[in-house]
Amino acid sequence: MTLNQPPPQPEHRPQGAGPFGLGTPTGPAQPARRRRRWLKYGAVALVSLLIGAAIGAGGDSADSGKATAADTKAGPRPTVTVTETAEADAEPAPTVTETVTAKPRKTKKPGPATSFSGEGEFVVGEDIKPGTYRTAGPEDELGCYWERARNASGEFEAIIANNNLNRPGRVTLNEGEYFKTNRCQEWKKAG
Repeated sequence: MTLNQPPPQPEHRPQGAGPFGLGTPTGPAQPARRRRRWLKYGAVALVSLLIGAAIGAGGDSADSGKATAADTKAGPRPTVTVTETAEADAEPAPTVTETVTAKPRKTKKPGPATSFSGEGEFVVGEDIKPGTYRTAGPEDELGCYWERARNASGEFEAIIANNNLNRPGRVTLNEGEYFKTNRCQEWKKAG
């Protein structure tokens, strides 16, 4: 160290500059502008979050598919009100209040089944979906009887095809047919 060197001087930076001389200038109006921007965008984000939470709270359950349009009645709709005010040390800002009314969700009408009991009569296209179904066979030693019919008359002329199964079996059902099954294990759509 030599004696003729001047003492180190503090580095001069403009007000509000970052460590590399970069940054945004600050002044008396700058904090209020930031706060207003936060209020504007923060309020929008908060309202969007609350709306999403309200919509998500009405989510589907396993039993919701059983509801029909006739079961759904218009009732009071949930309302979300958000009120925000500026911080105590900030310049006075207007109070922001926004009221949002959520629309009720449409429920889906349950469609035809893809698996059904081995006992009963079903309309293909209404009660069960068209396609190929399989069963593991009879429930007991009497055998499993199935029948495809043109209508529900029960007359011999209405029968398209039928069979008695003593082991697993398959049947292809077409839209509009009637399917009758007795003493069979559950039928499941194959593929």
